[in-house]
Amino acid sequence: MIGMDSYMNAYVDRRMKLIVDEWDLSTREDLGEFTGRLAALEQEIPRLRVFEKTASDKLAELEKRAAKLKGRA
Repeated sequence: MIGMDSYMNAYVDRRMKLIVDEWDLSTREDLGEFTGRLAALEQEIPRLRVFEKTASDKLAELEKRAAKLKGRA
């Protein structure tokens, strides 16, 4: 007869994919890709800062133009 430890190990082995999906657990593959994804995001930061500054400047200019059109400038 199988011992309880062996039974539980076999049960978990058979259902590991379902457990990982249900509990939204990370796998080694996920963690292996993590550093690459993090590096890609870090490379985007300077570009996003430039975009944020440009967008902010354009918005300020649009607000000035809107104020002129409304006769408040």
